[in-house]
Amino acid sequence: LQQKKLAYFLYEAALCGRDIIYDQKSKYGLTLRKTIETIYGTYSGDKNAEDWKKFQVYCGRFWFSNGNHHHYANDKFIPDCSEKYFATLINQSDTSLLPKEKNETVADFISRITPIVYDMKIEPKLVNLQPNIDNVQASSVNFYEGVTQKEVDDFYAKFPKDGNQPSWGLNSKLAKDDDQIVEKVWKVGGMYSAAIEKIVYWLKKAADVAENQDQKKALLLLIDYYKTGDLKKFDEYNIAWVNDVNSRIDVVNGFIEVYLDPLGIKGSFESVVSMKDMEATKRIRAIADQAQWFEDHSPLLPENKKKEVKGITAKAITVIAESGDAAPATPIGINLPNSD
Repeated sequence: LQQKKLAYFLYEAALCGRDIIYDQKSKYGLTLRKTIETIYGTYSGDKNAEDWKKFQVYCGRFWFSNGNHHHYANDKFIPDCSEKYFATLINQSDTSLLPKEKNETVADFISRITPIVYDMKIEPKLVNLQPNIDNVQASSVNFYEGVTQKEVDDFYAKFPKDGNQPSWGLNSKLAKDDDQIVEKVWKVGGMYSAAIEKIVYWLKKAADVAENQDQKKALLLLIDYYKTGDLKKFDEYNIAWVNDVNSRIDVVNGFIEVYLDPLGIKGSFESVVSMKDMEATKRIRAIADQAQWFEDHSPLLPENKKKEVKGITAKAITVIAESGDAAPATPIGINLPNSD
């Protein structure tokens, strides 16, 4: 029962960060998601029409990608149904649920949302890594606002790099405010506070039913990191997480992978909750225990073979929940931290 409670609390903590990834991918992300979910859930028109089926496909692609850019290619995609039909969908749905601005009419909302959905010149590329351009301004991700790539480089060049320094900038948005460049840190009381407060609430409940002291220590450090935004606390959490080798329930929750940032600085929110499969782990451990044999018999030049293989561990897991950048396409692996 204790493990079931732990898994449930960590599951809830994972779900509480769902909105973050949509906003990180695009400043329009949450507006788009709330719009299509309002239509999908309340549209009163003909749901046997071909155009409706085309819209359903768009919804599926949007949810799979956590936004309107292809999950791997990073290119913007649009619905196959027309703009006129899209307006009909909105008008025949519960318009009270639309993410309208204050005093905005439905007609004005349609005028605002339609180009965001259909205009390929608006946020055409999620992450643009082409050479000889400003990759920050050419990318649609919402990690930077009003700043150039050079300004970002200059800002982080001032941070210390000698010794065992944390991943500066990992948990913040960089924006220009009154001509001053500032970091908007993702923490309790900072950016994304509403979501992070809920994450912390569930992590506290999880810590109360932790399987052992190592796991509890890691969870409490993660909570402390979320409360303070202190990246050195995140490093402490990483070390504690690595040292927790005996727990059956495992969790990753935070701003981890940096692939969505064209500069490789900002971490995308993700969470994975998993449980060790004891029987499958026995089978894979039998293979891992023979790592030296595989190394000795590998088709490598003798000088490239390790005389003594160390640090090989293996376990099989069953995923309980995934969210953010880890969902719904399961990551093959997770590095904590991800700066290197």
